[in-house]
Amino acid sequence: MTLKIGTRGSKLATTQAGHMRDQLKYFGRDAELHIVTTPGDLNMSPVERIGVGVFTQALRDVLEKGECDIAVHSMKDLPTAADPRFHLVVPTRADSREALIARDGLTLSELPEGAKVGTSAPRRVSQLRALRPDLEILPLRGNIDTRMGKVTSGELDAVMLAYAGLTRVGMQDRATEVFDPDVIMPAPAQGALAIECRADDTETIRALNMLMHADTYVSAIAERTVLNRLEAGCTAPVAAHTTLGGYSGDTMTLTAGVFALDGSRQLVFTAEGDGARPEELGELVAAQLISEGAAELL
Repeated sequence: MTLKIGTRGSKLATTQAGHMRDQLKYFGRDAELHIVTTPGDLNMSPVERIGVGVFTQALRDVLEKGECDIAVHSMKDLPTAADPRFHLVVPTRADSREALIARDGLTLSELPEGAKVGTSAPRRVSQLRALRPDLEILPLRGNIDTRMGKVTSGELDAVMLAYAGLTRVGMQDRATEVFDPDVIMPAPAQGALAIECRADDTETIRALNMLMHADTYVSAIAERTVLNRLEAGCTAPVAAHTTLGGYSGDTMTLTAGVFALDGSRQLVFTAEGDGARPEELGELVAAQLISEGAAELL
């Protein structure tokens, strides 16, 4: 049986899904892409206006109806609550850092005063304003080519994108600066994919489980637990980043931040815990942020 992989039709989405198709073929399972148009692909309003989960709901709908066997999402777009209808697998994560694509090879510090920078993500807006309050930050939607085209055309001086997306489509050399998470913290689970199939589809579950990457899974769960406990969606100014260490990689360090949209204030907290219990670590960090006043910033 050929497995149908549901995906959005953008270049990045089909590239990501294509990588998963190729891995399934490597493991001996035939698979093909099934393009699904989501409301978010048709509506160019900011994501926070058209709704959290707008990219994932249409994929989940066709998956539940049996029009496809697998759905491939960017994990940061998924609602944080587990959905019992589906079995979740998280493959190896791409580079989770944030990237700047600027004219003339400029870095963030080199951009002229009042430069126009495109991004619609409140998390990026707030951190950019903290670093460069002089910048004019403008809303940005569309696929990678559309966004970077606004720099090429001169409409914007720079745009902010996830470095993972650039690397997946082979455009990493377009980044003029890639930020250490200590400088600009990425979204929870940025760079991670979420692959779902129906929870009762035992044959597809067996195939997908071959793609699971344990370290990526626990890291993403820890980061997204912070988002869940803060009752914040994927468009909230919340960021998180994990590193795994220790003798056998069993120690996890989780840093998370909540940011004022005007850049005036930020709460950042780091804790270390057992990598095998990512929810506990995420809850600990979220509780600390809440105690320090995260609700006021959200």
